[in-house]
Amino acid sequence: MMIQFKVNGSARRAETDGERPLLDVLREDLGLTGTKYGCGEGQCRACSVLLDGKAVTSCLTPVKMAAGKSVTTIEGLEKQGKLHRVQQAFIDEGAMQCGYCVPGMILRTAVLLESKPKPSDAEINDALNGNLCRCCGYPRIVAAVKRAAEATHA
Repeated sequence: MMIQFKVNGSARRAETDGERPLLDVLREDLGLTGTKYGCGEGQCRACSVLLDGKAVTSCLTPVKMAAGKSVTTIEGLEKQGKLHRVQQAFIDEGAMQCGYCVPGMILRTAVLLESKPKPSDAEINDALNGNLCRCCGYPRIVAAVKRAAEATHA
């Protein structure tokens, strides 16, 4: 099956089984390795990408669901060599640690800040509920979300 879609703003195509996980196509066929394989069951959200602006777990999303749509990976957030404010906030707050869970958290944070520019702690916790960090860097992650929200208003 030929799948045509946009990835990080560029038209892309992949000839593959339509049931194949979007994660595998992004990493193996398109070389976008920023999206991580975590649990393979959609439980850790390390594989989160944006599909037409909505966060999805790419390990469970068949690539055929991306046909004709726009996919944004962690690589697609930076524009013209400048990091997205959420990416920069994660760096500034030291929320990276091993970095494995971070791409999914950054993408889900970007979605959160689009709908709630000044989220409360409860809204942050709700938005990131299910994003697992094995390094247990949650306080720094929450601080990074707050910093990114402040950068929106600076």
